[in-house]
Amino acid sequence: MTKALAVCRKELRQIRRDRRTLLILIFVPAFFLLLYGYALNWDIRHITLAVQDRDATPESRALVSAFVNSGYFDYIADAHSPGEIDRLLDLNEARAVLVIPEGFARDVARGSGPQVQVLINGENANTATTVMGYAANIVRSAGASLAPAAAARAPLVSVEPRIWYNPELRSTLFLVPGLIAYILMITAVISTAISIVREKEVGTMEQVRMAPIDTFSFVVGKTIPYFLISLASAALIVLAAMVLFQLPMRGNWLSLLVALSLFIAGALGTGLVISTVADTQQVAFQAAMLSSFLPTLMLSGFIFPISSMPKVLQIITYGVPARYFLIALRGIVLKGTSIWLLLPQMGALIVYALVMLTLASLRLSREAR
Repeated sequence: MTKALAVCRKELRQIRRDRRTLLILIFVPAFFLLLYGYALNWDIRHITLAVQDRDATPESRALVSAFVNSGYFDYIADAHSPGEIDRLLDLNEARAVLVIPEGFARDVARGSGPQVQVLINGENANTATTVMGYAANIVRSAGASLAPAAAARAPLVSVEPRIWYNPELRSTLFLVPGLIAYILMITAVISTAISIVREKEVGTMEQVRMAPIDTFSFVVGKTIPYFLISLASAALIVLAAMVLFQLPMRGNWLSLLVALSLFIAGALGTGLVISTVADTQQVAFQAAMLSSFLPTLMLSGFIFPISSMPKVLQIITYGVPARYFLIALRGIVLKGTSIWLLLPQMGALIVYALVMLTLASLRLSREAR
């Protein structure tokens, strides 16, 4: 450890001289969280709505008001004919059209279950599915308020859903933990990958090899400064997520620290492995982006469910550390899961970190010969 700490002190001095890079490593990840956190949002608002009210009664107008007052739909126009409906949807002036038939108020008074039609622009399947869900809930709630007597006649079998951990179904609470993993992986891999390659380009790597320092001590000493910087950056990202996006903290802070530390160690090891292969900072940067950006974004369960992927890709995801980190992070932050229940994920992160650091040590020792 004495040799490793010597390398660590040397690396800290070098980082302190390059204050611009230090600020980038600490504050740019928080900026990325701010940018992506507000840009990536699946909660759809301001859906343009046209209405064809063929009944023109207080009941039909109450239904239209329920759509507008929900906060999801913006009323933009009245559609008086089928041709006008086609025009509004074709020109994307309206994303949804509410058609209320004649006799709507009469059917409400009788309790005979009036039906309304909602036409939705389906060019974007995900958006259309969300809009359809909004419309169904609004119609159901408005129907119950317009005909309380009919609503009181409960069916033989009914369902009363209860949503745990995210009762408001805010997509932010799903996306922000993934963004934390995504940002940490990229910054940690790039920082260590470029640090050793920079020494190769400057020529100081040869001087370090001539010093009485074994390869493992060199790897540990190189990793410690960037580990501390990445951990500080991670703490800043988590705090920013709590302040800006109301990310809860239902678990144990110590469990969160352990999960972050293991994930960062694996990411730094990945960067060290890349640095042993690349000869220039440009190549190191491109390799770091390729090895961290695509797997973390596409194969970790951050955006796309792993269960929906082809079997071959599902097997490949077992080698992506962000897959295990996301399960642990969402469990700790959103569910308050005990670390003992997350031992499989923690064990996988430990194995990945050890494999990467060992591989980096072996390759650096081979280069030293």
